[in-house]
Amino acid sequence: MTVASALAGQGGRATRLLYRLRIAMREPTTLIGVVMALLFAYLIIVPIVSILLDAVQTQFGDERRTATEVGGWTGYYLHRTFASPIARDMFWEPLWNTLSVAFSTIAISIVLGGSLAWLVSRTDMFGRRWFATALIVPYMLPAWTFALAWTTLFKNRTVGGQQGWLESLGVSPPDWLAYGRVPITIILALHYTPFIILLFGSALRRFDSQLEDSARILGAGRGRIALSIILPLMKPALISAVVLIFAKCLGEFGVAYVLGLPVKFDVLATSLYRNIGSRQTGVAGVLAGAIMLLGILTLLVDAYLVREARRYVTVGSKGSMNRQSRLGPWRLAATGYAGIFFLVAVGLPLLTLFLSTVMRVPARFTWENFTLDFWIGRNLDTVALRQGILLTPDFWAAAWNTLWIVGSASVVSGLLGLLVGYTVVRTPFRPLGSFLRQVTFFPYLVPGIAFAAAYLSLFAVARGPVPALYGTMWILILALIADQMPYASRAGLSAMMQLGKEPEEAAQVAGSGWFHRMTRIVIPIQKSSLVTGVLLPFISGIKGLSLFVILAVPSTDVLTTYSLRLVDYHYTQAANAVVLMVAGLAYFGTVAAQKLTKTNLAEGLGG
Repeated sequence: MTVASALAGQGGRATRLLYRLRIAMREPTTLIGVVMALLFAYLIIVPIVSILLDAVQTQFGDERRTATEVGGWTGYYLHRTFASPIARDMFWEPLWNTLSVAFSTIAISIVLGGSLAWLVSRTDMFGRRWFATALIVPYMLPAWTFALAWTTLFKNRTVGGQQGWLESLGVSPPDWLAYGRVPITIILALHYTPFIILLFGSALRRFDSQLEDSARILGAGRGRIALSIILPLMKPALISAVVLIFAKCLGEFGVAYVLGLPVKFDVLATSLYRNIGSRQTGVAGVLAGAIMLLGILTLLVDAYLVREARRYVTVGSKGSMNRQSRLGPWRLAATGYAGIFFLVAVGLPLLTLFLSTVMRVPARFTWENFTLDFWIGRNLDTVALRQGILLTPDFWAAAWNTLWIVGSASVVSGLLGLLVGYTVVRTPFRPLGSFLRQVTFFPYLVPGIAFAAAYLSLFAVARGPVPALYGTMWILILALIADQMPYASRAGLSAMMQLGKEPEEAAQVAGSGWFHRMTRIVIPIQKSSLVTGVLLPFISGIKGLSLFVILAVPSTDVLTTYSLRLVDYHYTQAANAVVLMVAGLAYFGTVAAQKLTKTNLAEGLGG
């Protein structure tokens, strides 16, 4: 091939590309896609790049340590985080704590979730339908709800404030039980066990019991059947649940903060929070980058395993069988086991929190000790909280901030998610659709606290025409919009892939413009998906803490950060009252979302 022909070929490709662009720009879909691509690049990619640059550029006040000017390139923060005398306390020990808690959580979740999934999906246990929903309630509630319940029960003299219940009864729990690794692991295991129940149980339900019958006819025992047939076919669902739990544990902040702070038990999320609080921006950038890298690697592994899962299939049809195993004399014991899990994971924590809010003295069960003062009382004998929580202006300000910030971000996320789905499906310019699809999913790979640190890095100071947003509601709204786009965009994409072009083409022939087609045809048809794209971010935002704890200030407190400030002040009853209301909003919001969208989180488990 001559040089002239090669150049002609390149010129031809360029001409075809320009022609496709001109065709694509005739419809505003591509133009809208370009605008959204620029918007999401700024809201998602730029903040992450900003905090990663903080890790290798000299920050204000560190000029003498790095021997460079502000903004100059430096490896000082990398050395300080990974190899300095304080690296052990700052990174390596929190990393070990994070990994040990995550793997211990996974091990306990597999044992509990696997057994419960089998009972609900494959046996004749009493109350299967009820347990199918009840056993996933722990995941509907904020994880730090259980942390506050734990500290209400087991708190000892290591910290100040009111006594814990056991200490009030004359039993002083040891530090290892009251705080640190053990309670954090137990609480996260209870919170994430529903992951195993949902994914593993769904796979068990699809499993054809005729495979077991065939193996049994050939002489295989129960152990051989479980190891050689059931577990290999369940492996993809089980590993997927394990990977997702591990990714969630990487960014978990609230539980580790409440139960780790008194004994200086740091995980990566709390170490990042400490460094941001002490204005160690460069080190915070390194820690955020490490958390992001672990999160990305974890979910890339999950994506690989999903592809590998195609090897684990069974040939099924309408004739496949899902026969229930009869438990016989063990039926009542199995039901009791499921009931005990529900009581420990849901009933006991919520009851403990509620009772703590109506008791003057912890664990004293006498009529004169019960009171509603912490809800509606006046002239309380506390320094900063002189009224019950329902009469406190700060509470109502936080509630309004929550509804305004989370509500606004959720509505915008839902609309943007629908537009993303519309653009990805409709635009003839494939690279644009592919970019939007990937960039809106990227926040899912980044744990919330690292994403919040990235936003703080970008918007803490004025940059060009954009003013400093830290301390305002706008930084919270923008961060929540970007953080929730994976859910909103997937809802929009799923909806638009099911909507054919014919209704729009008919309206276009009749002279209808793009905006009229969107408002009169697309949105009304896809209103259910739009509601899903709004409700999912709203529920997640209501109970979210990791994203808000770094970006909120007292004037922009939401309910979750307000309750955490009450914990810091040792106002136990008030903090528990607030977290009960957050838990109620999260639970009933999830139930309402399922009713409105006609979906069921536990579908397939209870029959």
